[in-house]
Amino acid sequence: MSTLNTGLKTLACGFGALVITMVMSWSFVQSTTAAPSVTLDAPAAHMAKLTIQPRHIWFGQSQPAVLVD
Repeated sequence: MSTLNTGLKTLACGFGALVITMVMSWSFVQSTTAAPSVTLDAPAAHMAKLTIQPRHIWFGQSQPAVLVD
């Protein structure tokens, strides 16, 4: 009986891992697909923006440190 129980546990765990992997893969595919547009000539609804925040000189060193032997 012990061999049968071990085999069933292994089979159940393997099946569970397969189901979890498939669900997570499907979720990833669904979340990363491009949204269908109404017309092909329409611009994309979402655009990535690059913003650069100004650096404040008074925080930290204003000049790079110099190592002296």
